[in-house]
Formats: sequence, structure tokens, C-alpha cells
Amino acid sequence: MSSTNSEQSPRVVVLIPCYNEANTIAKVVSDVRRVLPSALITVCDNNSTDDTAQIAREAGAQVVTEPRQGKGNVLRSLFRNIDADCYIMVDGDDTYHVDQLPQMAEMVLHGGVDMVIGDRMSSSYLKVNQRRYHNFGNLLTRFLINKLFKSSVPDILSGLRALSPAFVKNFPILSRGFEIETEMTMYALDNNFVVRSVPVGYNNRPEGSTSKLNTFSDGFKVIKKIFTLFIHFKSLLFFSILAGILFLAGVIGMIPVFIEYFATGLVPRFPTLIVCGFTILLSLLFLVCGLILEVANTRHKQLVEILMNKK
Repeated sequence: MSSTNSEQSPRVVVLIPCYNEANTIAKVVSDVRRVLPSALITVCDNNSTDDTAQIAREAGAQVVTEPRQGKGNVLRSLFRNIDADCYIMVDGDDTYHVDQLPQMAEMVLHGGVDMVIGDRMSSSYLKVNQRRYHNFGNLLTRFLINKLFKSSVPDILSGLRALSPAFVKNFPILSRGFEIETEMTMYALDNNFVVRSVPVGYNNRPEGSTSKLNTFSDGFKVIKKIFTLFIHFKSLLFFSILAGILFLAGVIGMIPVFIEYFATGLVPRFPTLIVCGFTILLSLLFLVCGLILEVANTRHKQLVEILMNKK
């Protein structure tokens, strides 16, 4: 994948990850061109077995390829190799209405916003989407992340976003697949980037277009990613909860032993006392782990701020 350069500024680049989207990619490119006529539209073909790449070129998009399978891998390459003043990412399945793209780009270019999320949940998504487990997964993910970060992001998993260079060039992508939106949102919230949402319309995939998402396997990956990032971003909270549970269990287990000791002066249940003692010791170790990781996370945030100030 080659780097894209232009003297125009501000310059908007629309990034469209694609895997077998031959039925819809031409319309997506056309719709984006209609609302953002001066934007550079880049389609990244991720090992498609149909004519996605050829159709995208014929529609007027720049086409690049990414051999590593997965949306996270695609965005990693695009973010690394393309420079722009505003990055817009949108799926190639023609499910998102793109009429709000100019507003979203304006918020990044002139409004000081680092991430503008196309909010499907406040418009038609829950009514239009016919896969009820997807709706449940979206609502559960939104609840968990907003509780964790004390935020109010209405759509955590949206694939339509406008991003600033400060975010794109400082976001260390770890996800390989569809968990990327979850990671992106949590990283932005944890590092105090400016995040806003704009309601956008949503349609089901047109006839002949097949979703690449598996409700249960990809849903499990998203929940696993939330849990992993919970440990990473909120280390002290996570290990404090574990430490508190273990400490409480150890104390409760010791109470009968101490009652018996004060009543008789004997400790007949030494195994219980030993296990409870180790449980309390383990809780203290978890607490120390949380403190160490919290210091490391704080240091990481400081480095992110230093890198952004050098731009």
C-alpha cells in the first residue's frame, strides 16, 4: 500500500474497507462522491473473491489491497499509510446514510472534535435491523462501556466515523477484526479525546448482499475485547474488584475460626485458616498488581499527550 499525498488542505479522505461487496460498493462510492465531491475515496480490498476492486475502480475510487484478513488489519494499514486532515471511515455494504458526512467532516476540520460517530441507535437501527441478537449486543456493549467510562456514547459499534489526524496517528490498533470499533471508542474515551455523535440513517443490506458478521462468534469477540480492554484501561478498578472479592471471602471464612478460638482457645480447623490466609494474601497481591498497572497506564497516557504536543 502506498502513501497518498496532496497539497490540498484541508483534505478529507474516505476509507472504505471491503470484503466481497461487489453488489454495493459502486453505490457507496457514488453516494460519498455526491456529498463530498472533493474527497479522496479509498477502497481497501481485503481478499475479495468477487469483482469488488474492479467495480470500485470503475466507480472512481482509489483501490488498495490488504492481504491480512480483518477490518482491524485494513484500518491499521490505511491509518499508517495515508495522511489527511480528516479521515472518514464507512462500510462498503450500503447500510449507512451518508448525507451527514459533510457535517461530520466539518466538526473534525473546524470544530476541534477528534471522533464523530455516526449514531444509528438514535435513528432507525433498532427498528430496521432484523437481527434481534445484534440489537441486544449493541445495547449491551453500549451499557458496559458507558458505565465503565461514565460516558454517554449512543452507538459504540458504528462503522461510520470521522476522525482527526491526532487520533488516527496516535491510536495503536490491536484488533484484527470487527472488534476495532469497540477498541477505537474505548481508546478515545480513556485518553480524553473529544468524542461527539451525529444521528445517521440506517438501512438493512440490500438483496444479494451478505453480512460478514456472525452474531455469536463476533459478538463473543466484542465482549472479550471489552473485558481485555477493561483490564488494560481500568487496571486499578479491575484488580481492586478482584482483591475486594477475595479479601471478603477470606475474612468471612476466618470468622468461624476466630469465634471458635475465642470460645475454646483452640484452632481445630487449621486448613481453613491457612486457605483463608492465602486468600487474603492473594487479594493484596491483586491490589499491588492493579497499582503497578495503573502507574504504567498513566505513564502511557502522558506519552500520548507528549507525542500529540510535538505535532
